[in-house]
Amino acid sequence: MDTQNIKQRFGIIGNSPLLNRAIDIASQVAPTDMSVLITGESGSGKEVFSQIIHQMSARKHGSFIAVNCGAIPEGTIDSELFGHEKGSFTGAHEARKGYFEVANGGTIFLDEVAELPLGTQARLLRILESGEYLRVGSSKVQKTDVRIIAATNVDVYNRVKNGKFREDLYYRLNTVPLRIPALQERKEDIYLLFRKFSADFSDKYRSPSLHLEPDAVQILTNYSWPGNVRQLKNIAEQICVLEKDRNVTGPAILNYIPNESGSNLPMAINSQSKEDFTERDILYKVLFDMKKDMVELKKLVAEIIQHGGNTASVLADNPQYINQLYRDVELPGGHEHTFTIQQPTPSNGSNANNSDYYAHDAEEVEESLSLIDKESDLIKKALKKHKGKRKFAAQELGISERTLYRKIKELSL
Repeated sequence: MDTQNIKQRFGIIGNSPLLNRAIDIASQVAPTDMSVLITGESGSGKEVFSQIIHQMSARKHGSFIAVNCGAIPEGTIDSELFGHEKGSFTGAHEARKGYFEVANGGTIFLDEVAELPLGTQARLLRILESGEYLRVGSSKVQKTDVRIIAATNVDVYNRVKNGKFREDLYYRLNTVPLRIPALQERKEDIYLLFRKFSADFSDKYRSPSLHLEPDAVQILTNYSWPGNVRQLKNIAEQICVLEKDRNVTGPAILNYIPNESGSNLPMAINSQSKEDFTERDILYKVLFDMKKDMVELKKLVAEIIQHGGNTASVLADNPQYINQLYRDVELPGGHEHTFTIQQPTPSNGSNANNSDYYAHDAEEVEESLSLIDKESDLIKKALKKHKGKRKFAAQELGISERTLYRKIKELSL
């Protein structure tokens, strides 16, 4: 069966080369009994490909059982997969068959396989190697003939290196790797998918069909789609139900797409919550501002030395130094000021470049280097800039609104 027929049979929309390659691999490996590890982001359609492999195999008349390994509690996962004997644990009032016994002769699809506990992984490895397993609470060896298709949305090899996934099981499952491309990698398919989903939902809800304006198509195409096909389908359904104007424009479609806004601080927040980093965020911002000030100050000093110590002449020729050095000065009225120095003309007609003309009494002011003071100043400026609106001030500072509220209380602002 060629790729186009497979797409029609399983309802796959798209012409992306990466998608076509994944379909080709699935169709080629289907007639064999090899284990397949399907990788791809959540919502990219991994279960559809497991169905392709099962339906195009010699086991298509056998059972197909899909198991979400991440949704089953660790204490009961062995019982669910391998079954248990009566009385083997509290609540086991009768013997129960597991999925591997029920699916004998068919296919088991293990979604989120990376979430399996290490003990369960050892049992699964034994099935892959010999087809044997033990029910929970039994010493009698059971046999099963099941094809295993596994899927995951995480980097399994990373979990192997961290000791959270067995290396031997990884290589046993990964006999044939099959990667499903994310929707962001299939930009040419996004509009096709949206049209299919919107047409289906228009029929379902008996509503007029939708038409996307060119700017709306552009927005859909350029969006990152972290939820992949599942997210696109949900948004198509929302628009079909809620949008009164069936000619959907760019501004209208933005009401349904989440705003992608993030912190511009020079650090990455991965698995830990943003709340854990709020103190460090502000300190980084303060230190980077101070570093920038020092760089500008060094430039100014270098210019003054080159001009024989004539400070006023340097500032007159380079007024941008004034704005950079005094950009954080708050003046009455809350206005931003630009400082401009003009070269003065001596009343006696003498040479304006005469260094004797410029005599200044310099007062050395020591700047506070307290991080608390800097933090307080930053929060004040952010609140002032956004007219007291804590939500926008928190976004400007790169911290949560709750943290900003706590800081306001701690610093008595």
